[in-house]
Amino acid sequence: MRIATFNVENLFDRARILAADTWEANREHLEQYAALTRILQQDVYAPEDKTRIAELLVALGLGSSDQGPLMRLRQNRGRLVTRPPGGDLRIVADGRGDWIGWLELRRESPTELALRHTAQVVADLAPDVIGVVEAEDRTALGRFSHDLVGPLGEEFRHVMLVDGNDERGIDVGLMTGAGYPIRRITSHVDDTVGGSRVFSRDCPEFEVGLPGGGRLVVLVNHLKSKGYGSQAASNRTRMRQATRVRELYDARLESGDELVVVLGDLNDTPDSDPLAPLLGDGGPRDVSTHPSFDDGGWPGTYTTGRAGNKIDYILCSPALHAAITASGVHRRGVWTASGRWEMYPTLTRELDAASDHHALWVDVDLDLAFAEALAR
Repeated sequence: MRIATFNVENLFDRARILAADTWEANREHLEQYAALTRILQQDVYAPEDKTRIAELLVALGLGSSDQGPLMRLRQNRGRLVTRPPGGDLRIVADGRGDWIGWLELRRESPTELALRHTAQVVADLAPDVIGVVEAEDRTALGRFSHDLVGPLGEEFRHVMLVDGNDERGIDVGLMTGAGYPIRRITSHVDDTVGGSRVFSRDCPEFEVGLPGGGRLVVLVNHLKSKGYGSQAASNRTRMRQATRVRELYDARLESGDELVVVLGDLNDTPDSDPLAPLLGDGGPRDVSTHPSFDDGGWPGTYTTGRAGNKIDYILCSPALHAAITASGVHRRGVWTASGRWEMYPTLTRELDAASDHHALWVDVDLDLAFAEALAR
């Protein structure tokens, strides 16, 4: 059985604010967007809130119009703001109950070649089970499998994605081949700690049927990024999420599930404090530590491939880890200007890259995995 994970960076529709080459390019706008969204949810807008709302609207390019370069302001019923001809922008709502609307991120489509490169990566991997990060929705994931992956090899028989907590439409899902049915899914979008939701997206538990019987449990993740907000706050959120993922993993083992894999984009390095609760003693084992793992000389899984960019993972329970026969990184769809790895011949400009994340894969001998499970 081959298991893989790939951050596809949205398949058909990407937020413009996330399309820059680096997080730094739009970090300030992302922080302003987050700050404005928080204020707009308040029941009452104090005078200082109205002043701050006006400042943030102007900073986001929404001073003279409801449509800016990166986002638009939806005012569906009632009004948040008026812009008199020749006058200054004025906040007319006194609280959330005075208007219905929201901030909406403007979107753009990737190039056709970028889509084809994304499909080529997945087709080249030919996984039986693949966790997908940053997919828009189940419909988009199904279209991707049928229209783009299928003509290159074989489309996936089972496609599942449940909308998570990220309002930008970047969710996590699972695609599996024939013989690997998705039998059950448990979502954790509503998990809370201290009254706040734990997961930025979700940590769904997928139960996948295996040929000949038994099941594989897959926990797909996309932890909080370092992209905006204070570093300390991001670290706390990621640690809280990693702690909860570990709890879910441990609960599966305690209930008798021996074949469990945690995978996805964890947005931090193996030696980081935020990931310590998940990767610490007794936790799932990183396939990159397996003797079979081939990283091609570059340990990272993001952009340049350097060690500090190792943020994508496949983590296996002991029985699965003991049954690994091969594992590695697929990089041909990722742009490199320095020739660090071989790219697809048609990938001649960064705009057409499949993703800036590298795909991971692992092959497992199921007979050996079952034997290991019975021995424990």
